[in-house]
Amino acid sequence: MKNEKKEPESVKIILSLPKKVLSPNFPVASRRMMFAKAAAIKVYRRIAMRAIIEERIETMPWEKVELKAAFYFKTSRERDDDNAMGSLKAACDGIVDAGLVVKDDYKHMKRMPPEFHKDSTYPRVEILITRVAG
Repeated sequence: MKNEKKEPESVKIILSLPKKVLSPNFPVASRRMMFAKAAAIKVYRRIAMRAIIEERIETMPWEKVELKAAFYFKTSRERDDDNAMGSLKAACDGIVDAGLVVKDDYKHMKRMPPEFHKDSTYPRVEILITRVAG
């Protein structure tokens, strides 16, 4: 009998790119923009939650995960890693809301540096969530 390494359990969700209002650098100078940002957060969080629920993962909840995001933009200009990951905060909250992982703090959800790619026909973000041994 061979010692075969089992691949860690993982799930990939594909979401639309986060709206600009979800960026940590987006200025919220008016009440109207404050409400727009809150609404965008609520929607993106719900979309991520539904994406996880639709996967019907029987082994939930996972104690610890590693999150890798691959962004696909229409253009190939320079991007800021921190802003890109910050714009996914609502998605991370949705992943927790779905029950996949207990919390989105650093002890439970390790965020890896994002990747940036060009896809002029289908801009999106692909989030790979991999279960990590506790």
